[in-house]
Amino acid sequence: MPSSYNMRSRARERNSVLSRPEFLSLNHQPLRGGGGGGGGGGPSESRGSARRPSQNKHQISQQSEEPTDSGSKDRREPGRMPEEDCMQLNPSFKGIAMNSLLAIDICLSKRMGVCAYTSSPWGGCRSMVTLLALTGHGITWIIGTIVCLTRSNTLAGQEVLVNLLLALILDVMTVAGVQRLVKRRGPWEMTPGFLDCIAMDFYSFPAAHASRAAMVSKFLLSHLVLAVPLRILLVLWAVLVGMSQVLLGKHHLTDMVCGFALGMFHFSLMETVWLSSSTCQTLISISTLSWSPFF
Repeated sequence: MPSSYNMRSRARERNSVLSRPEFLSLNHQPLRGGGGGGGGGGPSESRGSARRPSQNKHQISQQSEEPTDSGSKDRREPGRMPEEDCMQLNPSFKGIAMNSLLAIDICLSKRMGVCAYTSSPWGGCRSMVTLLALTGHGITWIIGTIVCLTRSNTLAGQEVLVNLLLALILDVMTVAGVQRLVKRRGPWEMTPGFLDCIAMDFYSFPAAHASRAAMVSKFLLSHLVLAVPLRILLVLWAVLVGMSQVLLGKHHLTDMVCGFALGMFHFSLMETVWLSSSTCQTLISISTLSWSPFF
């Protein structure tokens, strides 16, 4: 006969709430009479069910530990905002003024790009404005100066043309270097043309055409004897060449202004290091392979 202790324990199990079928999953015990395995399979199943939660917990912990690095990075990165999205709480007056001027410059430059595309308000004049801009391109001026130098027969003319050629090369190299350093994009997305790629004119600041037009116009006004109407036309040409790039949407207004200033600086520099007639003749003889230093 069963002992009194076993009878009491069975009575407690019957009266216990956890022994009900709906709570057996919480107690990790198999349902009684639910399978054909008999009483021998009960303890092994209960042990297996008791081990499975620990194994599941171990697997879950391993899975959670694996992406800790990537998860921590993903959690840290959203906390850090990009620098351009961050707002300074106490901006200086200088910073506010600069940002305001840049915003005005971009807005006005976009509005003035009326010939940027054929669908622009002045799209029909795009070819004419492009032709005007071509008259201030560095490659065209360098080729034209070399052609005039080969046909010049006077020492004074050759002296002026050699110095002009050096000034043009200096202007092209300086503008290309500054553009590489600043890397400012134009107000409209434009693909550089073939001549622009040769002259390394890829970026917006400073405006290469404006710099070249200012330098060439000042150079010709200083070293050529021209009538007053021709002088006025030369100055007007320089201004229109600088404005043509703004109308085509390739440069900002500040790029054009800085280009004019850089062109005047190039002229002043060439006036300081002006090459004499004998030096120019030496350079011409070297370039034509007719220089003989021993005779």
